[in-house]
Amino acid sequence: MFYEYNHLGSPDYLKIEKNNNFSFPSHLHQCFEIIIILSGEMEITIDGKKHTLKKGEASLIFPNQIHELKSQKSEHVLCIFSPRLVQAYATKITDKIPTNNKFCPDEFLIGEIKKLDAASLALKKGILYSLCGRFDECAEYTTKKTDQKNLIHKIFSFVENNFSGDCSLVKLSQITTYDYSYLSRYFKKNIGISFNSYVIHYRLSHACYLLENTTQSIAECAFESGFSSLRSFNRAFKENIKISPKQYRKNISL
Repeated sequence: MFYEYNHLGSPDYLKIEKNNNFSFPSHLHQCFEIIIILSGEMEITIDGKKHTLKKGEASLIFPNQIHELKSQKSEHVLCIFSPRLVQAYATKITDKIPTNNKFCPDEFLIGEIKKLDAASLALKKGILYSLCGRFDECAEYTTKKTDQKNLIHKIFSFVENNFSGDCSLVKLSQITTYDYSYLSRYFKKNIGISFNSYVIHYRLSHACYLLENTTQSIAECAFESGFSSLRSFNRAFKENIKISPKQYRKNISL
C-alpha cells in the first residue's frame, strides 16, 4: 500500500496503517508520524540522518521533516495524525526539531496504538499525548531552520500543487528560476530517485487513495491523479505496485 504524501485532512485527522517489508521514497507532510517496528528492522532517513529501528523501537517524525523508509523484512504499525490532536505538544515544539527522532514506547502504548482506529476522539488524544510525552522525556531539541526558500521543500510543494496537471521539470525550472539540468541532478543527488520517478510515485499514491476511498471509475482515478492515459496508468501501477488497479480495488474490498 502507498501512503499519501499530503496528509492535511480535518483538524482531527488520524490514520493507522499496518504493513510488512515496506519501503517508501523521501517525502514530507504537515502531520506528525509515528512508526513502530513490531518485528524485523527498518532503516529510516530523516532530514538526511539515517538510523535503524528494531523490534519495539519507534520514530516520531515531526511535521515537514523529510523522511524515507527502507525495509526488506519487517512488520510495522504507522500512525499519521494532525498536530491539532496534540495541540499543547505541537505548540511547545513549534520552532524545534529533535536531534534524534528515535524512542522506545512501552508495550502498553504499542498495544494501544494498534487499536486507535476504533477509539473515541478523547482516547485517541490521550494515547497520542502519551506517546509524545514518552518521546519528550528523553528528547533533545534544536532550533528549526526558518529558511522557507529551501529548494527541496520548494520542489515537494510544487509536486503537491501540480501533480494532477503539468508537473514537469520545465515548469519547475520556470517557477524556481533554476536550470532544468541542475534541478534534475540536485533532486537525484538529495532524494535518491529521479524527479520523474518521484512524480509517478506521488500520482500513484493519490490514485491508490481514490481507489480505496471513492467509487470513481479506474479511468477517473487515473486522470484525476495526473496520468495522461489509462494505458500509462495501468503500466505504472503494475510496475510499481505489482498488481493491476482493478485487482488493487478488489483486494481492498475483501
